[in-house]
Amino acid sequence: MSLPQVWEQLLTGLQQTTALEYIAVVMGIVSVYFSRKENIWVYPTGLINTIIYVYLSFKYHLIGEATVNFYYTVMSIYGWVLWARRNDQHQHVLHISFSNRKEWIQQLLFCAVLYLVVFFSLQYLKEVFYPGAIPAADAFASATAFTGMWLMARKKVESWWWWIATDVASVPLYFVKGLVFTSFFYVVLSIMAVSGLLEWRRKAKANVLIS
Repeated sequence: MSLPQVWEQLLTGLQQTTALEYIAVVMGIVSVYFSRKENIWVYPTGLINTIIYVYLSFKYHLIGEATVNFYYTVMSIYGWVLWARRNDQHQHVLHISFSNRKEWIQQLLFCAVLYLVVFFSLQYLKEVFYPGAIPAADAFASATAFTGMWLMARKKVESWWWWIATDVASVPLYFVKGLVFTSFFYVVLSIMAVSGLLEWRRKAKANVLIS
């Protein structure tokens, strides 16, 4: 696709963007901002984003992404509970930290297994129900997103690496489906994820010194 064609598709896509998609995008950006700041409002704002995207993903045959956003919704409730937990001194129990070697291995295995499950499931669905599905790209974005959300709920720095992988993969995935505004939303999220990674690394190092 040439640059003029990309530009034309961008303009057409923005004209066709619905109010629902705009709301989802804005709430997604707000949610990532709160996540970077380690603010519990990441979850209520994120829930608005994920619920809308469950609907939009099904509508545009992005079945893997629909599954991811449903998972986000469930994990947002789980993370909300963990982040809100306090001890007897009313201090937060969960703190930002780095993953150890064992946790890294668990993350990689978790992502790999999820990729295979989602990929083969989408291959089947593409042949039977959703001919517009894109199994390889959708499965990758889904598996990395599942991993990132799981780690974010546990306040692991490495969650941002998985978010970066998800965001980069999602840019072309949504663009070819005509969700142009969402595609550029993921460009913004990629930049914010890098900023979030740097911020959480700083906080994790400070937590190590305190402990």
